[in-house]
Amino acid sequence: MARQLDEQIAARFPVGQRLRVLDVGTGQGTQALRLARAGHTVTGLESDPEMLRVAREALSTEPEGIRERVRLIEGDGNETGVHFLPGSFDVVLCHGVLMYVQEPDAMLAGLARMLAPGGLLSLLVRNADALAMRPGLAGDWAGALSSFDTDAYTNRLGLSVRADRLDTLTRTLDGIAAPLHAWYGVRVFTDNVPNDVQLPAADELDRLLAAEDKAGRADPYRRVAALLHLCGVRG
Repeated sequence: MARQLDEQIAARFPVGQRLRVLDVGTGQGTQALRLARAGHTVTGLESDPEMLRVAREALSTEPEGIRERVRLIEGDGNETGVHFLPGSFDVVLCHGVLMYVQEPDAMLAGLARMLAPGGLLSLLVRNADALAMRPGLAGDWAGALSSFDTDAYTNRLGLSVRADRLDTLTRTLDGIAAPLHAWYGVRVFTDNVPNDVQLPAADELDRLLAAEDKAGRADPYRRVAALLHLCGVRG
């Protein structure tokens, strides 16, 4: 997905432009640091104090030039209007956050307001139209049957959370003046791979990533991906 985001940034902005990025739900800061290393100014918004501590610890090991491009704030996606002025960012990232928000429309509208004209809103969500795939491919037929016609599921942390549908989010993005520009599937083939599995050899990993990337861009494969990556552009 990092490659998809980089491509969207390259397509929307002049080469070499230093962007103002808001990373909502920045977690351990992995994404924020990657973008700061690329020369962008990044503000990370995180509500979990422990995650924020880990992110600050990781940031402290970076060179000064990178540290001064990153700002970490305790807060969540519903509080953007408290911390920032409208139009303050060129890119707003909201990856792996919407599944914890029961009514996301108001938060998404607030995120869109943070974008400057032509700015990019990047969302990573659980695909509600493919919730039966994970249990089905694992041979859990009861779990697969219960996953149809619902947007609720239990994640790998054991938490009851919510998934999103492409059509619904497309309408939402239209309504908040950040219409859908491109979308991709993420984890088409690898959703059931455990988090702690050892990575394959380099050449095999390259083939795996190439297959995931190709499937994530093509129908019908991307429609059954575990996750969806949607990119809206502020009009």
